[in-house]
Amino acid sequence: MTDHHTLTRRTTLAGATALALAPLAARAQGSGTGPSVGQGDGRAAGQATGIVYEDRGAKGRRGPDDPGLPDVLVSNGREVVRTDAQGRYALPIGDEAVIFVIKPTGFSLPPGPDGLPHFSYLHQPAGTPPDLALRYPGIAPTGPLPASVDFGLTRSPESGDFDVVLFTDPQPESHAELTFVRDTAVARVLGTRGAFGKVAFGMTTGDVLFDDLSLYPRQNRIMAQIGVPWFHIGGNHDLNFEAPDAGRSRETFKRTFGAPYYALEHGGVLFLMLDNVNYLGARTATASRGGRYEGRIGERQLAFVENLLKQVPADRLVVVAMHIPLTNDLGPDDPANSTADRAQLLRLLAGRPSVSVSGHTHTTEHHYLGPDGRAGAEGGDAHHHHVLTAVSGSWWSGPPDRRGIATADSRDGTPHGFHVLSIAGGRTYTTRYVPASDDAGRQMRIVLESQFHGDDLARLPDTRLYELLGATIPAESAGGTNVVVNLFDGGPRSTVSFRIGDGPLIPMTRTRRPDPFVAALYARNAATRKSWVKAEPCSHLWTARLPRDLRAGTHRLTVEAIDEYGRPHRDGLVLELLDGAARAG
Repeated sequence: MTDHHTLTRRTTLAGATALALAPLAARAQGSGTGPSVGQGDGRAAGQATGIVYEDRGAKGRRGPDDPGLPDVLVSNGREVVRTDAQGRYALPIGDEAVIFVIKPTGFSLPPGPDGLPHFSYLHQPAGTPPDLALRYPGIAPTGPLPASVDFGLTRSPESGDFDVVLFTDPQPESHAELTFVRDTAVARVLGTRGAFGKVAFGMTTGDVLFDDLSLYPRQNRIMAQIGVPWFHIGGNHDLNFEAPDAGRSRETFKRTFGAPYYALEHGGVLFLMLDNVNYLGARTATASRGGRYEGRIGERQLAFVENLLKQVPADRLVVVAMHIPLTNDLGPDDPANSTADRAQLLRLLAGRPSVSVSGHTHTTEHHYLGPDGRAGAEGGDAHHHHVLTAVSGSWWSGPPDRRGIATADSRDGTPHGFHVLSIAGGRTYTTRYVPASDDAGRQMRIVLESQFHGDDLARLPDTRLYELLGATIPAESAGGTNVVVNLFDGGPRSTVSFRIGDGPLIPMTRTRRPDPFVAALYARNAATRKSWVKAEPCSHLWTARLPRDLRAGTHRLTVEAIDEYGRPHRDGLVLELLDGAARAG
């Protein structure tokens, strides 16, 4: 019996090794690891066929005792079909195609030596057009379509209670900054995995790199050390900028990771991994860096989502990941920072339990959207969209810490970090913010604004931050002092209050404005800040005045908050009010 070989991404895409760069047909004949290529197999023109099978020995190829798996979903990026009783499927394809299996609950995908889960096959017979002159390698010619495009899966028990680590925008533009990623966010995951329960897998929702796509191999080697499958989608800084339009803008990404959009199931939950960066071409004819883009899912991906959801029970929780937010606080209608066709996606998700996550803006936000895509929706039917904290924060700006790593506080004041998505019973979800460098348990920052012109004074080198924002103030200034709390992962459904000593709780007001701490930090450290970084209005800042009748002395100030999921958080500081005699002394 002739073995059918598993098509993995590393053996079918152009990679870094000579084997991966060889044409597919040559590998099939000479390496013993490629797919079988048959002639006269009865396959219709413009059609891909294959088998999804259980790889019982984890051999990476189908053996005589490996049965076909029925009812597994396979897609060409638009149509979605189920395998038959023998594990067979057939899909229409064009001259080029991406075919991928949708991992079902209870199975795992084969990992490659780089640790990436392998689930897709690129059919690109002529490879990336050489006249594009891409700076970073594209896809080598894959040759004729194999007679059978097969995918092997391994049985793996899955609970409906699991965690997913959510990275977005690690965005290193140098090996030094990739070291920052390694020594902050990756090290934090390694050191605190037990605190999150069971981490099933992780994902990076775009801007894996910052334009230098030669860093992918090292990035993948670092991420593999976390020891769980890690899935990627591309951001606007993962593009091939030499491409004239979106059609060829993911050549290096596809060579490295496979399908640019796809889906998987785990623990009874469906994860949609979408690419909503629509590349519009270079900014100028000679641009070597950067390009124009908009947030748009597009007709083909929306058709894929619609066709896939027809195959999924309506009570199944759906988690949607993308790079550009559906909407955002800084510019909800800015085409480069929001998704133009979000209403079409939300209509497809209507009536289903769902949540979506994104990155891109280097802010932390929660939005509740109606079916029209507008924010501010109320009730249980509102779609929750969570803009995640960037791993790189302020693009690795800011003064170095004691290790020499940029402090990288985000432009809304949130320390750089990541989130953990926790699923319970395959039905409900929560997210948790985790600082990558600061105290992992700290969820807020408390400062006191006692200077009326604090913004101006923050720029003066002889005015120290603790004098502007610290907890030692003159007693006569108490009534004019604001308590400012940045609840890092707060949103419109969060509440924040404070109390002095054992006194009553004083409610605070959610206020959209820059975080005074990060504004002052940026002003004082202009030499360590990248040119475009500035403090922006924060969507999770709360303010209130200190009581006017507060007497001189030492007081305990306690902040009590309730986050978007109803969880309590508490922090505090020691407030010293100095009278005139004490100050004179």
